[in-house]
Amino acid sequence: MTETATARQEAPPERVSLEPSQDFVLTEHIEDMTARAMTYLEIGMAVHFAGPAGAGKTTLAFHLAARLGRPVVLMHGDDEFGSSDLVGRDTGFRRSKVVDNYISSVLRTEERVNSVWMENRLTTACQLGYTLIYDEFTRSRPEANNPLLTVLEERILNVPGMRRGGEGYLAVHPEFRAIFTSNPDEYAGVHRGQDALLDRMVTMQVGHFDRDTEVQIVASKTGLALEQTGYVVDLVRALRGASEAGNLPSIRAAFSIARVLVHRGASASPDDATFRWVCRDVLGSSISKLTPQGHSLPTSVVDDVVSRLYREATEHVTH
Repeated sequence: MTETATARQEAPPERVSLEPSQDFVLTEHIEDMTARAMTYLEIGMAVHFAGPAGAGKTTLAFHLAARLGRPVVLMHGDDEFGSSDLVGRDTGFRRSKVVDNYISSVLRTEERVNSVWMENRLTTACQLGYTLIYDEFTRSRPEANNPLLTVLEERILNVPGMRRGGEGYLAVHPEFRAIFTSNPDEYAGVHRGQDALLDRMVTMQVGHFDRDTEVQIVASKTGLALEQTGYVVDLVRALRGASEAGNLPSIRAAFSIARVLVHRGASASPDDATFRWVCRDVLGSSISKLTPQGHSLPTSVVDDVVSRLYREATEHVTH
């Protein structure tokens, strides 16, 4: 008796292992948010960090996942997602052929063709008790996230395509945890979150950090001296406060400016040529939005705005 088989399938979903970062900045504000979120996660509730871009939502999610100490499955929201991109799908086929010639005068041939089921990230996390980080989940269409409804409520994942012993579902591992992040609904490419799904998670609003926290984070990540970092952060915060929505520029702009200053050995001062051109490049688009028509501005105008905002921010600190 001989048997042959052929199969075609995709690679299994990847997972990563995280460790708490030694340079993660823990201020009182961040410690409080971390402690609250960990409480929810420890009792099995899903946590959702909502807020503007650059507010540190994803960083917080990774920090919490590292604290949980379980392998992590990472997903990013995508408008092209369907439910199968979370759960899994039939990815090919397996053909087996059995040739029985035990009796020389009798030749029996049996051939089977079965589809091959390949599970995706959500199924893997639910089966093995991993931590799921679903970054910017509202960039996926609401119907694509439907499998999460039973996962977060009944702790059951519907997987009719798995066909394991006729079962169409699997019980979620008791150590499975889920952390979500999302940007505001008005952002381009963002769908409004399903009420039924949002009702199954704890939403924590993450705004921009206070000044002291932003200064400590930027100084820690870039190596710029605290006093110099304060000037950069104050400039970015002044421009953010003058913007219509109060969201941009984010702390990422401060990172960019500070890194250039460190790299060039420059100073955070309008009198420094490097500071002027890096502010034009990094902050120019945000400054142009302050004009009525939102037109691009001449270099001299950007320099004047930077000097004025810098002066106002530093005068406010000194007083």
